[in-house]
Amino acid sequence: MYGTIFKLKVKVGHEAAFVNVMSDPTAAKPKGMVALFVMKPDQKEDWIGAAVFESKEAYVANANSPEQHEAFLRFMEHLDEEPNWTDGTYVIGDLA
Repeated sequence: MYGTIFKLKVKVGHEAAFVNVMSDPTAAKPKGMVALFVMKPDQKEDWIGAAVFESKEAYVANANSPEQHEAFLRFMEHLDEEPNWTDGTYVIGDLA
């Protein structure tokens, strides 16, 4: 599995709107996506997310898709700056 872990600086007062954009039930799940998690840590201001894809190829295809670009523009409306991304191969994982 492949994906990214990312740090998010959500604008003050935009938390609920950001959650709504990220969890839109009408949005299509990207092809090859296994899981998406976003956490609001208890002890930090920045939120943390993790996206998991079946493969690096599926991840890159999603990252380069027009649909993902549109989604990115929608959630950027609620962030102070672009996310900080760390891409890589997941070597341990258990979704059970």
